[in-house]
Amino acid sequence: MWVKSLRLTSIVLGACNLLVVVLGGILVAIAFPGCGHRKVLPLAMVSMLAAIKIGTMIKLGIAQEATAKTITDSPSETDVLDAVIRHDRRVKYKTWLWWSRFALVLTLLQILGAFYLLFYVARYLSQDGNSSQCFEGLAASTGAWKLKVMVVFMVTACCIAFVQCFTGSDVLRWRFFYATQDDAWKAHYQEVFDYGIREALCCLGRIEYFTVLEDDEVYSVAKLLGDLVAYRASGTGHLELLTGLALLQKHGQSHEPDECFVEAPLEHLQVAAAFHKFAEAAYTGPLLDFGRNPFVFPCAWLYRQGILTPWTRNRRPALDGDNWWRGHAAAFLKFVNLPPGVLRRGRVCQKKCEAAYFVVVLHHLRSVVIAVRGTETPEDLITDGLGRECPLSEMDLDGLINYIHPSVKQRVESSFPHYGHSGIVEAARDLYTQIEGYSGDECQTVGFLSSLLGAGCECDGYSLCIVGHSLGGAIAALLGIRLYQQFPNLHVYSYGPLPCIDSVVSDACSDFVTSIVHGNEFSARLSVGSILRLRAAAITALSENTKTNTALIFRLAHQFLYANNSHRIKIEAENPAEYSSEISKESKDQVPEFSLCHETDRRQNLVDIGDSDFINPFVDIGDSDFINPFAADLNRSDDPISQFMETVSRSENGSASDPTEMFLPGRVIHIVPQKQNLNIPLWKSWTVQENSLKYKAFLVNREDLKDIVVSPNMFFDHLPWRCDSAMRKVLEAENVIGALDVSPIV
Repeated sequence: MWVKSLRLTSIVLGACNLLVVVLGGILVAIAFPGCGHRKVLPLAMVSMLAAIKIGTMIKLGIAQEATAKTITDSPSETDVLDAVIRHDRRVKYKTWLWWSRFALVLTLLQILGAFYLLFYVARYLSQDGNSSQCFEGLAASTGAWKLKVMVVFMVTACCIAFVQCFTGSDVLRWRFFYATQDDAWKAHYQEVFDYGIREALCCLGRIEYFTVLEDDEVYSVAKLLGDLVAYRASGTGHLELLTGLALLQKHGQSHEPDECFVEAPLEHLQVAAAFHKFAEAAYTGPLLDFGRNPFVFPCAWLYRQGILTPWTRNRRPALDGDNWWRGHAAAFLKFVNLPPGVLRRGRVCQKKCEAAYFVVVLHHLRSVVIAVRGTETPEDLITDGLGRECPLSEMDLDGLINYIHPSVKQRVESSFPHYGHSGIVEAARDLYTQIEGYSGDECQTVGFLSSLLGAGCECDGYSLCIVGHSLGGAIAALLGIRLYQQFPNLHVYSYGPLPCIDSVVSDACSDFVTSIVHGNEFSARLSVGSILRLRAAAITALSENTKTNTALIFRLAHQFLYANNSHRIKIEAENPAEYSSEISKESKDQVPEFSLCHETDRRQNLVDIGDSDFINPFVDIGDSDFINPFAADLNRSDDPISQFMETVSRSENGSASDPTEMFLPGRVIHIVPQKQNLNIPLWKSWTVQENSLKYKAFLVNREDLKDIVVSPNMFFDHLPWRCDSAMRKVLEAENVIGALDVSPIV
């Protein structure tokens, strides 16, 4: 069986390592008998490493075969595995992974040994007479065979050391065992991800995850990731998938906007921009400072944490999970530039499926702000990864069922069950318990929010604003849905949130939830369904490209992974509407200028958000149908990718086994850069800076933001300060930049 399952590269590398062992033994024992032990040490060391590598490959092959059999011999459905089979599978995978890592260490040692051998031989050959003892007669006719053996030995030792870096450590072909069994590939990668995630968490100080035997949140995340890598059953490799993604980016077409569409009301964007700094300030860990100051972020973070002023510790509020000097409270207050008295409650150290949050009282604005932090810790990543849908209870939708318009209420109640992102739903439930308590419990004391906003309390009559970025924005939306019945003067602003609820619930909360999407940021389109569609589109794009060969695969994969910053800026400047594709021959036609339908009405009812006059953040916007100016034109008969995206794995024609489609909550505002001059010289286009871009904000249909846009900017656009900058530029263009300060008068 081993002969059939061996990889060709394993056979070649094994033979080469064996050749190094044989030639090294000949050189040490026969060719240079007069050399001392010290002088033949490089030869002996390289030969010994090659011999160890051969033994490691044998052990690794045995472990790999045993690992594969635990999958093929187990039931096809992993849900029915008993504890014994589960434990045996984990042990086998752990053994295989450790042998794989040992093989990687040996590869590194072989590279170092090859360098040492080259250096040692070059040094002795450069010493002329001093090298005669060991290398005497290498160039002579009688010793010509010694020279040939030496050259072959050095070339082989150096080549295999570097080639092994690109071939991987696997000895056997997984496909020999799993073939095209979809369940087998899913189970295989599920175990790989499960062990890898637990090991990473252990390295980050979460040792408890490494010792858990039963199924937990990490197991659920690993199972989801294993399902997403099931494309291996179709014969597609990881590098080929990256190539397909690069092809999607390369062949993506610029989307022409409709002649008439709705721009986002500036009064709504004003408030979103004003409260954005609270969502950004919630990142009190080093992540925010690392993004803004990558070289001096430790100093910036320690300064923001107030470590240089420990004597002010007692003035800062005590937050749940904060450090001794209350640094997270200091970091939050320093970023929003507010006195310590405004921060009333918060939590920074949370467990899995819990959210970090801050509660701020702004008396000068008659508002209470709840800022929910986005992804910053390993626990947040676990919450993100729990992307399967879970049913929403009536308690989760309490604010919709018991307060909103009867027609919308009837629609929500008649379409049960409703679904949401399981990790976000659990985090929102926990956060509700933290700040308000259990709803419907008559014995429950007054919740924290009720003690602030209740009748006759300190903040009676104040508005409630819940903000969050990324994961925090999605949690804020679900929290707002539950609180809306108790606090009708409430509005939620979610910046770059994850799709977290179904379409019915999303429509129902449009009056008090606003989602802000910046450019092509990936998080606003990240769901199980969108990843499956992107995977299918990438595989189809690769299979339908007849010119794809090995060289193209490597080139496109490298282009996708390492798109440089200047290339990204050029793409932004030349393709602002959907700057996910390169300029190609088919996209040379200029996109017509945007046509604005409601230009005359857009500046009405704008109120200064200064210290004395503040716009009501709960602006009522009509329920007119919104037109997305960036809806994809997928009807081109000559574009196979467009044909595929039109027919495969979409929610409206999906099967019952497809995951429930998740959508952005509430009303969606899409901020996009405007078209720049395409006639500028190439050498000038490289100098275009992000600050020179102009932006527009549009009300869009959430259905048009379901699919991930493959773009060099899909990750950069998600940075919170870029969203803030884009919103400010929209307001600057409309001469309302003075309405951005929510700081109190000093």
